[in-house]
Amino acid sequence: MAMIQNNVFQMPTMGHNGISNMVISHKNNGFHIPVINDYLRTSVTLSSGFKMPVVGLGVFRVEGKGMKELIIHAIKIGYRHFDCAAKYQNEEELGDAIAEAIQRGLVKREELFITTKLWNSDHGYVLEACKDSLRKLRLDYLDLYLVHFPVPTKFTGIGKLKSVIGEDGILDIDTNISLESTWRGMEDLVSKGLVRSIGISNYSLLLTRDCLAYAKIRPAVNQIETHPYFQRASLVKFCQKHGICVTAHTPLGGSLANTEMFGSVSCLDDPVLTV
Repeated sequence: MAMIQNNVFQMPTMGHNGISNMVISHKNNGFHIPVINDYLRTSVTLSSGFKMPVVGLGVFRVEGKGMKELIIHAIKIGYRHFDCAAKYQNEEELGDAIAEAIQRGLVKREELFITTKLWNSDHGYVLEACKDSLRKLRLDYLDLYLVHFPVPTKFTGIGKLKSVIGEDGILDIDTNISLESTWRGMEDLVSKGLVRSIGISNYSLLLTRDCLAYAKIRPAVNQIETHPYFQRASLVKFCQKHGICVTAHTPLGGSLANTEMFGSVSCLDDPVLTV
């Protein structure tokens, strides 16, 4: 499964099975929204029993007045899966766009699949953080809620997303909060009916294995960075073996990451992939 992130005009050319797929680019307010033929209408059944569209539109770094127009346009051309996070600080804008699209009869709530994520500083306040995201998104439930990173940091207040780096320049990890306790909070959201499916994000193979060991409700999804230059085959195969759907964020890599981390060109410019 691929998650399109509009932060660097990334457009996936592969679906969940890795088959190359034609992309038609629609430019909207500075962002290119690809139309990906039948994949927009294809879904995968998660371990929770709910269906998730195999292509989603990520809203990382999408902000300002253009957000509503972008989302409504995406809904018009067939997108039903939208991925955001508390950290992106644009849940309210996405919520406004969704509410308008529903009000205009463009889509029904039950046709949408909305994902957001628990930020590092809220690991000890999972219920409160989820309710805050629901309020901003103007929703009664989330289709998928992910632990954004396996890194509990110092609590800074719900919705107050300060730097995770302490005054000493070192990652300010809260050693009193375990990932197991965070996951218990995630499971409680399911029992309360606030979330349909729960999952993890940016978890390594070993941390994913640990989560499986203590989980009463197993993670339905692990959203990780994976693309042609960073394929992470061992982690992907491990997740698939244990019924965890892998979501690829930045499926074509970041513009800077390609050159600085992988010593390669952008996937969009690689002649092997553009043929």
